[in-house]
Amino acid sequence: MVDLKGQYEQIKQTVNDSIQEVLDTNTYINGPQVQTFKKNLESYLGVKHVIPCANGTDALQIAMMGLDLKPGDEVITADFTFAATVEVIALLQLTPVLVDVDPETFNISVDAIKKAITPKTKAIVPVHLFGQAANMDAIMELANQHNLYVIEDNAQAIGANYKSADGSKIKVGCIGHVASTSFFPSKNLGCYGDGGAIFTNDDDLAYKITGIVNHGMYERYHHDVVGVNSRLDSVQAAVLNAKLPKLDQYNQARRAAAQKYTKALGGHQNIITPIVSGDDDSHVFHQYTLRIVNGGDRDKLMQHLLSKEIPCAIYYPIPLHSQKAYASSRYNEADFPITNTLVKEVISLPMHTELDDEQISYITGEILSFLG
Repeated sequence: MVDLKGQYEQIKQTVNDSIQEVLDTNTYINGPQVQTFKKNLESYLGVKHVIPCANGTDALQIAMMGLDLKPGDEVITADFTFAATVEVIALLQLTPVLVDVDPETFNISVDAIKKAITPKTKAIVPVHLFGQAANMDAIMELANQHNLYVIEDNAQAIGANYKSADGSKIKVGCIGHVASTSFFPSKNLGCYGDGGAIFTNDDDLAYKITGIVNHGMYERYHHDVVGVNSRLDSVQAAVLNAKLPKLDQYNQARRAAAQKYTKALGGHQNIITPIVSGDDDSHVFHQYTLRIVNGGDRDKLMQHLLSKEIPCAIYYPIPLHSQKAYASSRYNEADFPITNTLVKEVISLPMHTELDDEQISYITGEILSFLG
């Protein structure tokens, strides 16, 4: 699904030199490389504060901890996403409220959010799924009307732009009150282990989060808030510093590959190719996800592709509201028609910066051959 080795070969010397610098200085935690990456990412995103941490799940949890949400507070998020989004809500003893998604973008449905808001609602967590920006204008409008926090889950869409109704553009992750991202190796900006970060333009919130990630300390052995141990290590920061200048190039390579996939597969009666809502740069194609419809057999197609040594995956096979850990009598199956349909139809194809025309031709040829 990704070609990290091929990507590494293109930046090998820069990465090796950066890691060697960490080894030479012996500053493995919060070393100069971490501080440099923090500043570089702030500049790239155009956000006031980036707080690096150990992984993307921690980032989302810490963002919520910084907002002082209380047990029982309701947090609305999408039913069709990875479990980490709802996992941290439950871990903090908040009440997850899962809602349906848009059938075209797979992102959280604004209409579903409206229906789910109650007096107990305190936050909305839009997920920029598969690399595409959610409808942030409408989400922020709802949040302002109801005095809610917006926590962007930007684990899959770093580098994507959101175009507001006024025509201005801003990087996703810089629109809500706070955002989280992941630097898991397969992400568009990935390190060689685990890593994550929190973004915010709120000075007070940034200060609080800076303490939370380091055991609640602002001064050594003075614990002012309840914190966790979640720090980006210097080796991972070194890798990210080598990759960050190439992020736009990487994202453009993904878009180009997506366009070739769509040109080859679009129009087939059994295939719905990804729909880009807004300008091209609103989607960075962390995943290229098809819907197999009109009697096409998604599961048999997957078996066929795997038999031809073509990687593919189903993101996500089970709705969160149907997962044992998050099932609740509050949920009605009739409220999730889109999610319940998508889990039966979606299949994601290889998507990375090293995809070439020959690979794309082989992959699409096998899909078309199987579907007929």
